[in-house]
Amino acid sequence: MPNLFDPLQLGSLTLANRIVMAPLTRSRSKGLLPGEMAVEYYRQRATAGLIISEGTQICPEGQGYLDTPGIHSREQVAAWKRVTDAVHAEGGKIAAQLWHVGRISHVMFQPEGRAPVSSTAQAAKGQTYTGSGFVPVSTPRALATQEIPAVVASFARAAECAMEAGFDAVEVHGANGYLLDQFMRDSINDRIDEYGGSIAHRARFTVEVMTAVAAAIGPGRSGLRLSPVTPSNDAGPDSQAQALFNHVAEQLAPLGLAFLHVVEGQTGGDRNIAPFDYQAMRRCFGGPWMVNNGYTREMALRAVAEGQADAVAFGRDFISNPDLVRRLRLNAALQPLDRATLYGGDAKGYTDYPFL
Repeated sequence: MPNLFDPLQLGSLTLANRIVMAPLTRSRSKGLLPGEMAVEYYRQRATAGLIISEGTQICPEGQGYLDTPGIHSREQVAAWKRVTDAVHAEGGKIAAQLWHVGRISHVMFQPEGRAPVSSTAQAAKGQTYTGSGFVPVSTPRALATQEIPAVVASFARAAECAMEAGFDAVEVHGANGYLLDQFMRDSINDRIDEYGGSIAHRARFTVEVMTAVAAAIGPGRSGLRLSPVTPSNDAGPDSQAQALFNHVAEQLAPLGLAFLHVVEGQTGGDRNIAPFDYQAMRRCFGGPWMVNNGYTREMALRAVAEGQADAVAFGRDFISNPDLVRRLRLNAALQPLDRATLYGGDAKGYTDYPFL
C-alpha cells in the first residue's frame, strides 16, 4: 500500500513525500514583493513534498488584500526567484498559487481606483483590510464577454512568470469564492452570455484558464485548487454542486494536469458542512488527487493507504511546525498556532517557530 512518506509523481514533478504545504496568505509582502523573511519562511519548510505558495496576484486587478505578493512584474519575478532558489537549495519543490480575487477586493487596491471585476455586478457580503481597518468589499462590475480572453491570458502570462521565477509548477486558485468560483457557482454568476446559465457555460472560464495555463507551461506543471461546497467569501452553494464540479473535473481530464487540489467541506472549518461525493468527482478527473482541510496525521495516513488521495495538504500545522514532515514521521507533538500573528507583522509567528 502507498504510504504518506513515499515519493510521488505529480505530473512532471517527483516529490520526496506526499505531504504538501497548502497555500497560506500571511500578508507580509510589503510593496507586493516577497522579502527576506519570506525567503527564510519557505526555506524552513522545504522538507514538504511540495510547497504551494501563498496566493499571488496574476495582475494588478487581482489584488484584494494588503501586502500580498504578485507574479506579473519583473521586480516580482526577481523577488520570487530568491525564494525558489532557497527552497531548491534545501532539496524542496515549490509551486506558485496564481490568484485573482475578483469581487473580493476594494477600490483602493484597484488600478486608478476602478471597481473590481467579477462574473457579476452584485457585491459580496464581506470585508477586507486596507491598513486603516476593515472595510466592506467594493461593488464589482461584471466583465464584458469580450474582456474575458484578456483575463485568461493574464493567468497564462503569470504562469510563464512563475517559471521564470524558478517555480516548479503553478496552482490556479479556483476555490474559496474568488474569481473562478464566482464564474462557476450559480449563487453568484447571474450572466446571460456564454459564461453564464448552464453548468457548461459557468464552467467555461475555469476550463479556458486551465487550458491556457497548460499550453503556456505544460500540463505536467499545472494544477488547480477547488472547494466545491465551501461558503467562504459569500460563495453560496451552487444549486447542483455535484453535477457542476463533476463536469469541471470531466472537462479538465483530457488536459493531463499535474493535480487537482480539493478542499473538503468548509475551508478552515466544518468538513461536513454539505453533502458531496469527492470520490465521484475524483473518478471524473482521473488524475493525481490532493486533499485538504483539517487532516490529522491519522486521517492523512489512512487516506493515502486506502487510496482515497495521492497527497494530503496541511495548512496551519505548517505555520507553527516548519518541520511538520519530521514531526508526522516521528508522531511527535505539534506546536500550537499563535493566531494573533497570522497576518501582517514581523518575524514573530512567521519564522521563529522552533524545530524539534
